[in-house]
Amino acid sequence: MDVVRVLMVDDHLMLAEALSARLAGVPDLWVVGHCATSDPKLPDVVRRSRPDVITLDVEPAGADTGRLVRRLREARPAAGIVVLTGVRGPRQAVDAAREGAVAWVPKEHSIEALTEVVRGVPRGHSWFPPDLLGEVLRELREDSARAAARNGPLDVLSDRERDVLRGMVAGKRGAQIAQELLISTETVRTHTRSILAKLGVHSQLEAVSVACAAGLRVDADTGPDGER
Repeated sequence: MDVVRVLMVDDHLMLAEALSARLAGVPDLWVVGHCATSDPKLPDVVRRSRPDVITLDVEPAGADTGRLVRRLREARPAAGIVVLTGVRGPRQAVDAAREGAVAWVPKEHSIEALTEVVRGVPRGHSWFPPDLLGEVLRELREDSARAAARNGPLDVLSDRERDVLRGMVAGKRGAQIAQELLISTETVRTHTRSILAKLGVHSQLEAVSVACAAGLRVDADTGPDGER
């Protein structure tokens, strides 16, 4: 019998432990550990535990859902990410799907339903709630069309450069962008220089103007200094 290794990433420790205890009774699932989303050692925990599936609560991440999913994917590309959350917002579901999450399971679903989703992930299965699936597929189709056209002003930027530019659009300082992306301030400066060169502009203000005109989205609740 193939056993699926599961890592639970959830800031609600008591809930994670209770769910872990329930899953421990499933013969072909092995919960190898749990960790908080805010733990600075999260990538190390993921690499060390070598999970086949990661269940992730994105409620603490808010608008940074996509970035959190990407961190986990970078730490363990082979793992399937199952979002297990009470959040129903389509924007977060789309962001998670864009970064590689393969399932989105509401917390009100039964343990049996979650078990079936987790079992299916190593076999290449995906699952999103019907009320979110339409929006997710629509956005991903539009992403594909834009990528095929390759005529957008921001298409010259790498994913990481887009992250830095998104922080600039939100009015965040270099140190804050570095902290949120888990990179050094010097790396942020390097990305910033590259962004200016690729966009053919001479200042961050001009880069932000180009980004806004191109429709680069930033969470509406993010203030000038990144505060909510």
